Amino acid sequence: MWYPLDLPSLLLGGPKLFVRIQLSTTKVPLKQEAVAMTAAERRRIRVAVIGLGFIGRRHAQTVFEEPLALLVAVVDPIPRPTELLSDLQVSQYTNVKDLLASADKPDCAIISTPNDTHVSVGLELIKAGVHLLVEKPISTDIESGRQLIEAAAKANVKLLVGHHRRFNPYIIAAKRSLDSGAIGTVTAVSGLWLTYKPADYFQAPTEWRQGSSGGVLLNNMIHEIDLLHHLFGPVVRVYAEKTATRRGYVAEEGAAITLKFANGMVGTFLICDNTPSPHNFESGTGENPLIPKTGRDFLRAFGSEGVLELPTLALWSHGNEEKSWFSNMTQTSVDVEQGTPFVLQLKHFLKVIENEEEPLCTGAAGLQALVVCEALKMSVKEEKPITIDEFAGFLP
Repeated sequence: MWYPLDLPSLLLGGPKLFVRIQLSTTKVPLKQEAVAMTAAERRRIRVAVIGLGFIGRRHAQTVFEEPLALLVAVVDPIPRPTELLSDLQVSQYTNVKDLLASADKPDCAIISTPNDTHVSVGLELIKAGVHLLVEKPISTDIESGRQLIEAAAKANVKLLVGHHRRFNPYIIAAKRSLDSGAIGTVTAVSGLWLTYKPADYFQAPTEWRQGSSGGVLLNNMIHEIDLLHHLFGPVVRVYAEKTATRRGYVAEEGAAITLKFANGMVGTFLICDNTPSPHNFESGTGENPLIPKTGRDFLRAFGSEGVLELPTLALWSHGNEEKSWFSNMTQTSVDVEQGTPFVLQLKHFLKVIENEEEPLCTGAAGLQALVVCEALKMSVKEEKPITIDEFAGFLP
């Protein structure tokens, strides 16, 4: 990994917010009566989902349907519909403390709470020896992310970050193709993530999205940066020009970005959440069932031997012809295996807990993406390019 874990505290990108919920416990009876566990059930890993927003519900449903996992509880301060909890055959707690003191204490937990609570909730679970899958971003500032990583390492707790796109079949196929040299040495990459978030996305109970930690650079670009790291290696320099602000919130709406990679690659990326567009990961892949699939491109990698497009996985090259702008180019396709990213990510998490696989997205990898996004925010603020190592306080 290219970032050590001793990132200095002077790099704080904003105030640390540590939230501890101390409401009374609410438990909902299970849909079915408890029965003696079978041998197979005893081997299932006990999982709790912390936070039952949109992403949390997807995680809970995924865990419920996974044969190797047992959903033992959900935690959320807001009472959820009895029907939802009954369908999941699970109890709800309003705080982590009560969960850990109960018979429902899990082996591992998935944290999908608001961004600024990831570290405080994670530290509480780590103290109890609970393995963690933390939704991105790992934290809202670099120092607290480092604190979480160090605490997990000291407690011998597994810590993964939920950059689930690494498990998307299109990305798995693209990485396999790139690693095989299908387009030769990659010279450049160009990416798009543009869409329109409606007004209620920023309203209660998620009004925190109006603030500095709710902008597109931290909430959405962090996915793109992790994906770029995964496919092409670390980014070492960035520059970002902010798009016009129309909503009037503190949260930025978008930026035009240039990137320099450690391997010499360059890249551009255009991101905005206030302009209707079919060009974004979710629409292109159809990964999110609530977002209509368009199949339109969102990423192109340009190499010495050809071009790879995503999500079509069209591979353009001169084939057996001479490489020249006078020669014809042919299109072939990369094979894609079927799979659901959330399901594949959960299965991987369970195997990591059982020491059967190494983490695909470690806490350090999650922190790397956060560092680059913080550098992008700094670039917007200071209107200049930011070198990642200098930003992180290291000598060249």
